[in-house]
Amino acid sequence: MHTSNQNAILQVCSKTSLSSAILLIAVSGSSLAPGQIKTLVAFGDSYTDTTAMADGGATWPTYAAGYANVSLFSFAKAGATCSNNLTSVPFPPVFGSQLPTYFADLSNGTLPDLPPNETLYTLWIGTNDVGSSALLTGHGAPGVSLVDTVSCAVNWVKTMYVSGARNFLFQNMAPLQNTVLYSANSYPNFYWTAERNTTEWNVFMSEMTRAGNKLQELMLEALVPSLKDAHLGLFDSYSLFEDMIANPATYLNGTAALNITGCAHSCVYQLNESTADTGICTIANGTDRDSFLWYDELHPSEQTERNIAREIAEVIEGKQNQWTRWLA
Repeated sequence: MHTSNQNAILQVCSKTSLSSAILLIAVSGSSLAPGQIKTLVAFGDSYTDTTAMADGGATWPTYAAGYANVSLFSFAKAGATCSNNLTSVPFPPVFGSQLPTYFADLSNGTLPDLPPNETLYTLWIGTNDVGSSALLTGHGAPGVSLVDTVSCAVNWVKTMYVSGARNFLFQNMAPLQNTVLYSANSYPNFYWTAERNTTEWNVFMSEMTRAGNKLQELMLEALVPSLKDAHLGLFDSYSLFEDMIANPATYLNGTAALNITGCAHSCVYQLNESTADTGICTIANGTDRDSFLWYDELHPSEQTERNIAREIAEVIEGKQNQWTRWLA
């Protein structure tokens, strides 16, 4: 009797596991057809900005468009947050600047015709929303929390969908606690020279990136039923960075010793020193730079950007990608 029940349970579990595996494969597979995407349109901050490059070279959209042989239009701006109504910084936010510029360019003919089925829209935002001079240091608008900044980013999908866009790749936040700026062993640098508890910053940033990414995932999943005929992919930047940190030899190929904790362009300031000064800098040049995960205390290196670009190029080309989960 017990053996029969156990066998029945095992059969049910086996069928359930098989069904789950099939579902996982279906969800993880590419939702774009090979050759479908002809244009990449990118929004975000300095991690994506193709004009004010903060990595010492070209950023990932330029490489991705080249790898996948598609046209590129980037509206990302260095220093951007999702909305200056939430975290006010003196840079062009997604809402209030980047989106209005996109719609204006579309209306006045600056942008060519962008067939919805052939265009992929990406957003990588959050680094400045959760960072110094924003949520981390209590500089958000009164009452604003991580829930608000994440909701704002998710609202980008809704806004673009209403405008006619149908293919989306939403990039979650990188593990910012691993940057030099937010590490427990940080030092006064260009981005922050005032006194601070570096351990507290590191722990707090870890909580915000992890919680923020989970909130994004749940909010996007809840949004999917309203996105008829749309494709929405969630690109797991966080896990890709973790893999680069765990397996640097797979991703970094410079001529110096591989380095995942320091940066290629390191400038140490004195406490409370003006950022108009340069500090004492140690700079890796030439191919030595490609040995570093980070370019400076906050930004990925150009080699890291190439790694990101290769993964996103797979998505553009309609291939399966291990860091992308298709929600719709």
